[in-house]
Amino acid sequence: MTRTRSAIITGTGMYVPPDIYTNKDLEKMMETSDEWIQDRSGIRERRYAKDGVGCADLGIEAARLAMARAKVGPDDIDLIIFSTLTPDYYFPGSGVFIQEKLGSSKPIPALDIRNQCSGFLYGLSVARAMVLSEQYKRVLFICAEVHSHAINLSTAGRDVSVLFGDGAGAVIIEGSKEAERGIISVHLHSDGAHKDVLKIEAPSIKHWPMMTAKMIEEGMHWPKMEGRHVYKHAVKRMPEVVNEALTANKIDADDIDLFLFHQANLRINEAVMQQMEQPLSKSYNNIDRYGNCSSASIPICLDECVRSGRIKKGDLICMSSFGAGFTWGSAIMRW
Repeated sequence: MTRTRSAIITGTGMYVPPDIYTNKDLEKMMETSDEWIQDRSGIRERRYAKDGVGCADLGIEAARLAMARAKVGPDDIDLIIFSTLTPDYYFPGSGVFIQEKLGSSKPIPALDIRNQCSGFLYGLSVARAMVLSEQYKRVLFICAEVHSHAINLSTAGRDVSVLFGDGAGAVIIEGSKEAERGIISVHLHSDGAHKDVLKIEAPSIKHWPMMTAKMIEEGMHWPKMEGRHVYKHAVKRMPEVVNEALTANKIDADDIDLFLFHQANLRINEAVMQQMEQPLSKSYNNIDRYGNCSSASIPICLDECVRSGRIKKGDLICMSSFGAGFTWGSAIMRW
C-alpha cells in the first residue's frame, strides 16, 4: 500500500550533565581499573548529575534544543511522551514535570512509559501512531536518565555501576505529507521470563512498607544484572529484530546508510554488526564518552549524527535496542 502520510522527526536535541567521571575516577571509589572497564564495555567516561538534579531537569534541556531546531514553541506541542527508568518521583510521572517547565499556556497531555533501554523505540512507536492517526499533530518525545543517584558506587556494585551514565535526548515528531520520508516501521517484543536478570527490586508495592531497613541492608535498592545472560540474549535478539524490520520493508542490510544501536556495551554492537555482515563504519557509537544512558542512548546518538552531518536527508537509518524485561525492538526511518 502506498503511504500518503508519514511521521517525521523535525528536531533533535540532547543534554548531558557537565561533570565528567572517568574510569580513573571510579578506581578511587572501588576495586576496578580503566583497562578492565574499557575491555569489558568500551566505556572511558560518563556524566553524573549533581545532587538535586532529576531526569526532568535533563530532559527539558534536550527538549528545548529539539524544539528550537524544529522551530516550534511550547504552544505548538500537542502531546508529551517521557521515557525513563529513573523518574523524579515514584508518582506522578516525569511527563508532567516537563509540561510545567515548558511554560505552555495550554494543558498539554503527558504520557510516561517504562521500557528501560528499549524506551526510545517503544515511545517512537506510540508517537508515530498518534501523528499518523492525526489525533495529535506534533509530539515532544523525551528520554532522560539519572542513573548516578541510584547505583552502588562501591566494589560490591561495580559490575553494574561502571556501565551507566546520565543524559537526555529529545525529538519532535510531526505528521507530514512527505510520504517518502519518516518513521517507516517499528517492531517491538518482550519476554518476561527474564525479568529478574536485570532489575531493581525495591521499593516495591508488593511489600508493606514498600521500603524497609532490611531491604536496604540486603541491597535490594541497588540494580542487579547477570551480565553474561544479558549479553547472550542481546546479540541474538538484536540481529533478529533488525532482520524483521528489513524483511517487513523489503530492504537489504546493504541499503542501510547508518545503524544506531542502544549504547549498552560496545562489544554487543560490534557483534551485531558482524552478524549483519556490515562494516563497523556504518554504525555510530558514543558509549566511550557517555556510558549506558538507557532509553536516552539512541536519541543522543541521533542528535550527534544530525548535528555533525553524519545523517543527511534521504539517508536510511536502522535503530535497535535491547534491555531489561527483557524488551527489545527495531525501527526503520528515512531521514
